[in-house]
This record gives sequence, structure tokens and C-alpha cells, in this order.
Amino acid sequence: MSDKIKSIAERKSRWCSLLDLSSDTKHVFQVNLYKDLDARRPHPWENLKKERMEWILENYNARLEASNWLNDDSIPYIDMLTGTEIFAEAMGCRVHRPSDNMPFALPLIQQAKEVSKLKVPDLWDSSLAYLFEMADELKAKVGPGAIFRMVDIQSPLDIAALIWEKTEFYVAFIEEPEAVKELAMKIKVLLTQFLDEWFKRYGKEFIAHFPNYYMPSGLTLSEDEIGVVSKNTFDEFFLPELTELSQRYGGIGIHCCADSKHQWPNFKKIPGLKVLNFVRPDDQLLLTYKEFEKCTAQVPTKDFDGQNPEAWIHSFPKEAHIAIEVKAKDKEEAIIICDKLSNYGL
Repeated sequence: MSDKIKSIAERKSRWCSLLDLSSDTKHVFQVNLYKDLDARRPHPWENLKKERMEWILENYNARLEASNWLNDDSIPYIDMLTGTEIFAEAMGCRVHRPSDNMPFALPLIQQAKEVSKLKVPDLWDSSLAYLFEMADELKAKVGPGAIFRMVDIQSPLDIAALIWEKTEFYVAFIEEPEAVKELAMKIKVLLTQFLDEWFKRYGKEFIAHFPNYYMPSGLTLSEDEIGVVSKNTFDEFFLPELTELSQRYGGIGIHCCADSKHQWPNFKKIPGLKVLNFVRPDDQLLLTYKEFEKCTAQVPTKDFDGQNPEAWIHSFPKEAHIAIEVKAKDKEEAIIICDKLSNYGL
């Protein structure tokens, strides 16, 4: 076992260096050994606030305790446990909450003419208000110094795709483009009100919603709808709002579930791009390491083999900045993995 365990401050510093492409820190790593906790995660329903709070505190304390002996780059965090529905619900969507899965928003708008009637809610009169109540209670319980994992945020246009029935929504990009932009603008107003208040209350640093990487400042979001639109549509609709959000908050990290290889050149246009995470296409994710080697840090959705690190460390492009996640079945294996990765300079 390593003699010296990295402090939380040292871990944050390493993440900051990873995000700085001019630095010599090319890799950081996290060991995931919270399978049992994850299996007991409650659904993110407002009426399960008590159960959520209990799990969040248990999860935080487990990660905090592990930071005393687990010599990786993980940073303990308060996980708010939210789903994709929260901003669509605040805009008026009904939400379906299945008993065995995550909640999801049901479309509110069918036609372009309905957009003008949609009002941006007051933040404190919306369904988002209880998240601040939860966060305030959690912050009071864990004390100063703890940071939050960001709530689940999508881009304004991705949220719009939840609010507007999708088959009609995609047609509207061509037939009613101004209505699409108006809806996205209204959502952006609500989103920025939320984020402005969040950062004012809880500080600018946070752990991204997915994957769970550290951000000293900026914002992180999911951008999935770009997988089914053209490059020109990206330029006209998506790039302006991503640019504005990145500039407003001082940088951006993006997670994309879609098969978006045709948009890779467009990602490079986004100013202040700090992190990229791709999920698809499965058979071409290795190409992203080289594609974005000199553009941004990357956090792959991949469990690396902690027993044989030489098999993949040497396969990374020389200049790529990559955060690595490995799984461990227990404390003993986690310590062994940390020692092996430390021997490789990680």
C-alpha cells in the first residue's frame, strides 16, 4: 500500500491539471467499489425525499471514509439523485414514474403555435425549488468543504425535445425553426436562473452528473439530440446555445449518448470545451482518444482493467488527457489496483 494517501486538495489539483492540456498530467484514475451502495439507490422521486437523503448521506460518508485509504483521484461528493425530467417538469410537463425505473417527462407541446403560450416559471414557484431545500439540508448535515454532484442537466434543445413531441419537434427544425429557437430560449432562461442560484449557494466547483469527474468551475450537461440532426443544424441551433452557456460559466463539459461521429468536428467549435464523454459508437470510441487529443480532456465510458494497466496505458495517444475508471470488488483489490497504477506514474 502507498505510504502517502493523496489529500482531497491534491486530488482536486490533479483534476485541474488534467483539464489543462498544457500540463504534464495526462491521466487521473478513480476506483469504483460502490456496487452494493449503487444497488440500493432509491428512485429520484420527490415523495422519497427521506429515503434519498439517507442514501445520499450514506454514499457520501462511504466515499469520505474511503478517501482515507484509497489512493486514487476520487473526490467525495453529495449526490443529489435526480433524473432527466426535472427541467421539463418545471416547464409544465407531467412526469411518469415507473415503479422499477427512472422517471421521465411526458410531452407537453404538439404544435409550434403552443410554444408562445408557454411561460418560464418563477424558480421558487417551480418543481425545482425542493432541490435547493434538499441541498441546503444536506450541506448543513455534512458541513463545510463538501461538494455536490451536479443535478442531471441537458442542453436547452435536449430539454426542448422532452417537452415537444419528438416526431413533430424534428419536423419543426425545418418548418418552424423560430418556434424551436423560442422554446430553447425559454428553457435557457430557466436553466441559467437555476445554475446562477446553485453556484451562488454552493460554490462553483462540483462533480459532473455523468460521468462523475471533478470540475473546478464551468458547467456540464448532456447533448444527445445532435445524433439525429445534420452538421448544419448543429451550427444553426446547437452551437450558439452551447457557446453562450460555456462563456457564461467559464467552460463546459459534455456527455453524449448518441452516435454522433458526424458531429465530432462541430464539438471542436465549442469555446471553453473542457471535457468530452462519448457512449457511442461502441466500436469506434478508441478513435476519440486521437480525434480530441489536442482539443479537450476525455472521460471514457469504459471500465479499464486495473490488473493489467500496461495493456491500455501504452495505447493512449501521447498527448491525450484521459480520466480512467477501474472497478474493484473490495477494499483489498482496490488498494492493489491503486499501487499498480501508481507504479505507472498515475
